[in-house]
Amino acid sequence: MSKIPWKEIFSFSPQDLVKLVVTALIIVLVTKIQVYSDKLSALLIALPFTSLVAMVWMRQERPDEPERIAGHAEATFWFVLPTLPMFLILPWMLRHGWSFWPALGANCLITVGCFWLTVVILRHFGTNLMP
Repeated sequence: MSKIPWKEIFSFSPQDLVKLVVTALIIVLVTKIQVYSDKLSALLIALPFTSLVAMVWMRQERPDEPERIAGHAEATFWFVLPTLPMFLILPWMLRHGWSFWPALGANCLITVGCFWLTVVILRHFGTNLMP
């Protein structure tokens, strides 16, 4: 984490602002669709728009580094898995009397635990997600 150039990350170029607008537009459109169809908005969110957009931006910035995109795609696969229980546990909690914020908080903690477990298990199989 100490090798991350935070100053560069928090400086924004005009290209970064275009990325921000395009990415935010996707999220806004999906949330507006949700008002009319929660199933359609769920389908759109389930599609890996964020990852696809990120990979396009990565390709545009560093076209000669396909390994970075490959690494990103592979790590995304492994990091999606521990988020999946939330999509079953949260609705169960809400339908069984939990109010939204405590249920969301509990699910965030469960997801963090699942992330940690995923990282530990994958290390035993030679995949290191958190060097």
